Amino acid sequence: MAHTAPPPPPDVLAPARLGPLTLRNRIIKAATFEGRTPDALVTDELIEYHRRPAAGGVGMTTVAYCAVAPEGRTERRQIWMRPEAVPGLRRLTDAIHAEGAAVSAQLGHAGPVADARSNGLPALAPGRLLSPVSLRLSKPATEADIARVTRAHADAARIAIESGFDAVEIHFGHNYLASSFLSPKLNRRTDGYGGSLENRAKVARGIARAVRDEVGDRIAITAKLNMEDGVPGGFGIDESIEVARFLQDDGSVDALELTAGSSLLNAMYLFRGDAPIKEFAAHFPQPQRLGIRLLGKQFLRSYPYEEAFLLESARRFRAALDLPLILLGGITRRETMDRAMTEGFEFVAMARALLREPDLIARIAADGDVRSSCIHCNRCMPTIYTGTHCPLTD
Repeated sequence: MAHTAPPPPPDVLAPARLGPLTLRNRIIKAATFEGRTPDALVTDELIEYHRRPAAGGVGMTTVAYCAVAPEGRTERRQIWMRPEAVPGLRRLTDAIHAEGAAVSAQLGHAGPVADARSNGLPALAPGRLLSPVSLRLSKPATEADIARVTRAHADAARIAIESGFDAVEIHFGHNYLASSFLSPKLNRRTDGYGGSLENRAKVARGIARAVRDEVGDRIAITAKLNMEDGVPGGFGIDESIEVARFLQDDGSVDALELTAGSSLLNAMYLFRGDAPIKEFAAHFPQPQRLGIRLLGKQFLRSYPYEEAFLLESARRFRAALDLPLILLGGITRRETMDRAMTEGFEFVAMARALLREPDLIARIAADGDVRSSCIHCNRCMPTIYTGTHCPLTD
């Protein structure tokens, strides 16, 4: 009996379906806080930040951290989804569409990662947690808080449609609110939202369901899910695969973007490469500056960079799921993108390399041997305070 050869892997630069959406290729500009919204509204600088990689060839760019509620912002200058934001967001989406790319809004509630001091509002969390950012205790989320935030995600998704977005990405990573409920280290509740994984996953599943019920199939819905927090006792791969199965079975998302790390406890677990402690410290007054210089290595741990550094963990998700997956982490070369396609991932996501070279995808399309000039020094990270960019291009 003749054996049928398996179909060839998809071309990463060819059009692809994401839920109801067709992207011009399988490359997504991942969300990175832009630092260009001083009044929590769209600026010309924010539009240009996203227009450049759109013109440079990505299939879709992601507007970062569109908070669903005022207290859910990482800090007060972050966009939050409200009617006043729509005209600016519409200008942004029109500019991206004019370049031939799609655009997604990352919807989330920062939970314990929110800077309560900057926002002037208590940060929500599963319980009382001391924020290393604001040095204030979080407010334990009540059932009423959870219901309000869940509804706020649905309302934000509706605003995204009104603003011309093609997709939304729900943030279930980095120990933001939903992620903090998933973490057994951070969630010590004894009510229906704590204990078992099914209970700890209720917030994430409820939010995804509310968004799906609100938007139907008018736009694509993705979720950014932690594979692991990168801290002892935190959310790990085995439980994350189970949560991914929940979301798959619920039919609430069209794809998952797989991430890792904790903005509260181990931020560099996502980024890998050098830890720019000196550069971070320079943005703070004394005595915080000295404290960061002396103690920064305890929080900003350094992990060696390697291409596709999340692939080994992500393979376990690919083996366990039918849901489309977006591979993130150290995607800078055509051969890495092709490897992701060969291993069954439907999309790849990039961030730092596109800060250095917004036209990288167009250059790769012209010459598959092109190499990114990003050196993974992570000195772009502290520029969030002045407008996120690659300082090596200054």
